[in-house]
Amino acid sequence: MPGDRRTQWLIPGFLVLLLSGCNPFTEAEPMMDEYLSRLARVLDAPEASVPSELPPATTLPKRRDRVLQIPELELGMLDFLSLYGCELQYVVGERNSVMGRVMQPINRLRYEIRFIQSAERCVQQIDDAELQATLEQAVASKRETLSLAVWNATWGTEEIEKLFTLSKGYYPVAAEQNALTDLALDLDQLNEIVKALNNQKLGVPLSDLGQIHQRWQAQFLAGQVINSARLLIATLNSGTETLRSRLEGRPLCLNGKSNNQSNIVQSFFFKIYIGEVQPYMSAVSRARDSLIRGFARLAEQQKGVIPEAFDSWYSRHLSEDSGGSLWRELDQAMMRHTRHWQDLLAQCGLRPGA
Repeated sequence: MPGDRRTQWLIPGFLVLLLSGCNPFTEAEPMMDEYLSRLARVLDAPEASVPSELPPATTLPKRRDRVLQIPELELGMLDFLSLYGCELQYVVGERNSVMGRVMQPINRLRYEIRFIQSAERCVQQIDDAELQATLEQAVASKRETLSLAVWNATWGTEEIEKLFTLSKGYYPVAAEQNALTDLALDLDQLNEIVKALNNQKLGVPLSDLGQIHQRWQAQFLAGQVINSARLLIATLNSGTETLRSRLEGRPLCLNGKSNNQSNIVQSFFFKIYIGEVQPYMSAVSRARDSLIRGFARLAEQQKGVIPEAFDSWYSRHLSEDSGGSLWRELDQAMMRHTRHWQDLLAQCGLRPGA
């Protein structure tokens, strides 16, 4: 019967979904819980799981605390009218329009650059010495505050909040690499743009900034990587305590001779830790190298204007050197966990890398 055939087709598909749903190693949090649970079992240790409270992390400071105020430069009406024939008159006119007064950060950066370039050309076109001096002073002021507009067009945007949100879970176990690659390439390009503008090279193209911001708004990867770092720290520290308690108890092997339990532990080490957990750790580390370090550079290039509210967030979530760095914490957790595994397996002459 047709109905029977449909059932026959549905059953295998259902079983595939059921089996994949039962695999704890396809998602980050179940993987970590499974690792700690099995680790405790093979070592005859008390049951362990990922702590309910992960190491602290916070979202980006609110936009009002990230956006820097750019001083307004007001040309007097007579000066403005005296610019007749200069492109600067149109640039200033656009800024004074209704739309110009609510410019998004990227457009404000473009305006600041256009003002400087137009004013410098205008100085060469006018004969009024007093107006020339006024424009030269305006250019100097705009160049001095350009870094504020650069900051707002990078860290002061709404789009970056999406990329760093902590509400979208963990970095995927099988993450789609194209998105990560695109974001990393964007960061390389953006850092070069900021470097050029910091050196007052105003001819650097800004045409790709809009697309970069759009990709930020469509992704959550930076926040997911931060969440995964927290998850790994908690997991590895808990696992290290399990390993330490066994190291302080009876040896896994007597006189360095392997036994049934040591064989089980060794199998677990290679199959679960090396085969499942470590590849995820490596994936998070690669994402950190591509994203977090790129954003750290983006902040470090602008140290001179970093708002106070952002500085503490940077120290925790981007810096690798500060005392409270999340990434320093992760590196230390990885090293401790690896060392404890090595010490345990060394009891049986199985020390990895020996």
